[in-house]
Amino acid sequence: MSRRRIGFWYRFAAVIVKPLLILLFKRDWRGMENIPAEGGFITAINHNSFLDPLSYAHFQYNTGRVPRFLAKNGLFKNIFLGVVLRGTGQIPVYRESTDAATAFRSAVDAVNSGECVAFYPEGTLTRDPDLWPMQGKTGVARVALLTRAPVIPVAQWGANEVMPPYAKENKLRLWPRKTLKVIAGRPIDLSAYYDLEPTAENLRVVTEVIMNAIAELLAELRGEPAPAERYDPRTARAQVAAKTKAHVAQERGRAHAGATQATQTTQTTQATQTTQATEEAQAPQVAEEMGATKESEA
Repeated sequence: MSRRRIGFWYRFAAVIVKPLLILLFKRDWRGMENIPAEGGFITAINHNSFLDPLSYAHFQYNTGRVPRFLAKNGLFKNIFLGVVLRGTGQIPVYRESTDAATAFRSAVDAVNSGECVAFYPEGTLTRDPDLWPMQGKTGVARVALLTRAPVIPVAQWGANEVMPPYAKENKLRLWPRKTLKVIAGRPIDLSAYYDLEPTAENLRVVTEVIMNAIAELLAELRGEPAPAERYDPRTARAQVAAKTKAHVAQERGRAHAGATQATQTTQTTQATQTTQATEEAQAPQVAEEMGATKESEA
């Protein structure tokens, strides 16, 4: 099989979604010629909005090659959406379960069968404050090295302006009319890594090569250089945890210091009260002694 047929369900979804995308958004598409006309291949895409899968799917659908996405298994539980996802050949991902490897095997089989499998290497919406690609996961590298199929980097921008990630208000920002930008680059040359053992370190290196290619394309779309260092959510979480721990320790220190000061104040007050009581008790005797002294002096 040299390529996947578009099929009824993909055409059905396109009939519903494409007119809306054409009506609501402008398009800036580049590099469609880099999508292979035949054979299996992989696309690796950045992810900065819940809307960008539709933007990218529209782009690739128009090349005549439809992608198979790796989608969270929970999406397949919706009755209507599940039917569409299965009908269009999307691949369910079972996270943290014994079925987690099923998605990997399905992706390899699809590529080897002449289909396109689309990866979001970040695994979720980017957490980078400026929406640059963050550290990627190694799944795309594993499939690329095992199949040796072309890996096409894809960058997109604009969907995030319509539906910003992690926005406090869940509403579309349709006006003024936004431009959905998608660019596909040339296949990434990974031949130098094909004969290496798929160790964690080698997979990480290949993943970085792929993420660098995506970041370069995104820099072209945005008209600004990509950051020198990629955002790492694990490092960010560790930093937040360290700051939280330091803050808790500081608050405990302040509470301890406050308690110590209160104790010292109480002790000082008690000592003062004791001294005053003693002086009051001794006052008559002192007065008497002072009187006797004066009398003796007289």
